[in-house]
Amino acid sequence: MMRRQARLRREYVYRKHIEERQRAIQEKKERVKKALDNSHILPSTLRTEAISLAEKLDWDDEGGQGIVNHEDDEYRWAGVEDPKIMITTSRDPSAKLKQFAKEMKLIFPNAQRLNRGNYEMKQLVAACRANNVTDFVLVHEHRGNPDTLIISHLPYGPTATFSLTNVVMRHDIPNIGTMSEQFPHLIFQNFKSKLGNRVMNILKYLFPVPKEDSKRVITFANQDDFISFRHHTYKKGEGKNIELQEVGPRLEMKLYSIKLGTIDEIDAADTEWQLKPYMNTAKKRRFLSDDPGFLAPSS
Repeated sequence: MMRRQARLRREYVYRKHIEERQRAIQEKKERVKKALDNSHILPSTLRTEAISLAEKLDWDDEGGQGIVNHEDDEYRWAGVEDPKIMITTSRDPSAKLKQFAKEMKLIFPNAQRLNRGNYEMKQLVAACRANNVTDFVLVHEHRGNPDTLIISHLPYGPTATFSLTNVVMRHDIPNIGTMSEQFPHLIFQNFKSKLGNRVMNILKYLFPVPKEDSKRVITFANQDDFISFRHHTYKKGEGKNIELQEVGPRLEMKLYSIKLGTIDEIDAADTEWQLKPYMNTAKKRRFLSDDPGFLAPSS
């Protein structure tokens, strides 16, 4: 099993390594195609490769989605198989963090909660891989208040870290509704940039495909890079009215980092994106809604 995991890991790293080369070739082909379509003179840097690139254009699938990248490889079974999620906490959790982990288990279908105990992170991740767990979720706290949510996609990543604020537990919400076990419909608002789309995929693939008659709705609404999480059930009222019933919990999330690796190797993994202090000086910049080029790794 360990040899197989090592081999699969090497194959994944190799595919990710050649991705940049494939992207460069694709960009050259697009420049040649644009020049040919508009009868423009080819750039001098492409003239030696123009003939071979033009020949390859005839075999391109214009209806395709471009080259396959590591994101496609990470979620290749999404929608085919239901996700399987493991939720745990930091060591020696408070009663409030334990309760929060239980409520997180109710949010995600096919989720299980694991008491952390004295297990090392490598042991937990290895056990999850052996049991075909697709996502490992870890919650941290500060002085009894949940403050960090880490979502690690298995077997190879990515790992997204979110800070949590304004956490309101289910039992603190008045007139709370009963928790439905239906697969929820998802609503994502204002995730327009490449980074926003990346975060949306990380969150979206935690949930299985719902049935059309499901009355459960989970909302992720982005405003100023703070993601508001809300959980409701609904029913039809008189006429065309819809009655919403909040189920809880409710919280705000802010993306801190995305690492190209699993949580047990997060220190050695490449950084896909990370919030840094100097970014806070750009008051009008919104990374999840209008940032065009996040994919350059942070150094």
